[in-house]
Amino acid sequence: MYKFSTTLSLSFLLLLSACSKDSNDDSFNDPCGGSSPGGFVSLLISTDDDIQMGMQTVNYIESDTSGMIVMDSIQYKEAYRHIYRIRDTILNSGKVYYKNTFPWRIRLIKDDKTLNAFCTPGGFIYVYTGIIKYLDNETQLAGVMGHEIAHADRRHSARQIVSQYGIIALLSILSGGDPNMLAELSANLVLLKFSREHESEADDYSVRFLYPTVYDPRGAKYFFEKIGSQGTPEFLSTHPDPGNRVIAIENKWSCLGGRTDGQLFDTRYQQFKASLP
Repeated sequence: MYKFSTTLSLSFLLLLSACSKDSNDDSFNDPCGGSSPGGFVSLLISTDDDIQMGMQTVNYIESDTSGMIVMDSIQYKEAYRHIYRIRDTILNSGKVYYKNTFPWRIRLIKDDKTLNAFCTPGGFIYVYTGIIKYLDNETQLAGVMGHEIAHADRRHSARQIVSQYGIIALLSILSGGDPNMLAELSANLVLLKFSREHESEADDYSVRFLYPTVYDPRGAKYFFEKIGSQGTPEFLSTHPDPGNRVIAIENKWSCLGGRTDGQLFDTRYQQFKASLP
């Protein structure tokens, strides 16, 4: 058991408090409240740790026992050409803080019944064929992907995992101290639930990521409007209300300048759908 003195514990908490606001790099600040990622997680968990956690999850997902069917990038070259284009457009927006730190590897999961996408710590992205086929245009999917990329870029997963396991236990797991716990961590990261605050921040940064691109920056808004019109699905039941998220996205878009020249790319999105099995 690890014991800390009251003085050390208080000093540590004060340090965490002082670093809880993101202020690492003024180049990522803007008048609408944005800033570079940081906070207390940067003091405890390195970006290399994020990548290690992500790789453990990748190993789990792409094992024979996960039940997930990851589409081969060579066999489905055309489908990957489309998904790479969307990913690269977001990453090249100039707004993804860890663009050159995380690998941002992306894979498609063959599962038409699941409307989901997720990004592990360290930037390993998975998109289900179900959500691709469900959406109407490329900008909607770009909004969803921007949201998932934001979870990794804002280091939300690392924050959640630290809160669940505790820093000492987590560092022990990552060092290989308990193989069973490492397997549990890998599985938990696939099913990780984010706080409402983190979900709202990921929506916010989806708008920011898309704003400098060819897409309509409100891609995530169109996703929520579509999915909200059919009732809130179970996987969104613990998230902020879709209607409130639409309003927040509109407000962020307006604050950033409200540009209206972004495109939806309906036609080439249909080509993307046609390339899927």
